[in-house]
Amino acid sequence: MAEQVSHTDEPLNILVIVAHPDDVEFGIAGSVARWIDEGARVTYGIITDGEAGSNEPDVDLEALAQQRQTEQRAAAEVIGVHDVHFLGYPDGMLEPTMALRRDLTRLIRQVRPNRVVCQDPTTVFVGDDYINHPDHRAAGEAAIYAVFPGAETRPIFPELLAEGYEPHHVSELYLTLALQPNAHVDITATIDRKIAALRCHKSQVSEEVGDWIRERNGEAGKEIGVPFAERFRVMKFDR
Repeated sequence: MAEQVSHTDEPLNILVIVAHPDDVEFGIAGSVARWIDEGARVTYGIITDGEAGSNEPDVDLEALAQQRQTEQRAAAEVIGVHDVHFLGYPDGMLEPTMALRRDLTRLIRQVRPNRVVCQDPTTVFVGDDYINHPDHRAAGEAAIYAVFPGAETRPIFPELLAEGYEPHHVSELYLTLALQPNAHVDITATIDRKIAALRCHKSQVSEEVGDWIRERNGEAGKEIGVPFAERFRVMKFDR
């Protein structure tokens, strides 16, 4: 199925919430680049600090976290995103706590997006060779409950009202890494930017990562008859 497009007189305001630095680039950077080309404003919310991104015994974890933040900012610039929020939660131990839900509710009320993009919390196994990272699931669960009921319900997190953050209704939710996608975004025109952005994460990937991305997004593209695509499960909350 082709992307479900919203029709509005105003540019789309999109908030992307993910667990780790590089999650956007591995998953949906082609779509983000396309949306920006079409006039959207996009903000990233990166929940963890990325310090579990190395298995080397003597790695300086604090320095790695700083490096990954720098890499994420560089990757965002390649795509055209200039507003990146780092929440600083510990990498590898994320839980969908009330504190995280509150932080994401605050971010949604601050950014006031039409569309929120996050990771599908229901995905555990992908094919026969990948166990979904528990941080991805925790990030997704906290994000969807921040979308609803958190962001739009006045009595929830009244402390946010005291901070000046009024309730906000999100119109669309896009879930990535979903096992039941119902929409595809054609990223043929933006896949080179996606790969260039992913290569900014030098602590995590090699130059050859582009071949894997083209294979993966090529498989999604075949499903809608284009060279490259990204899949989503899309939910719409029209009033």
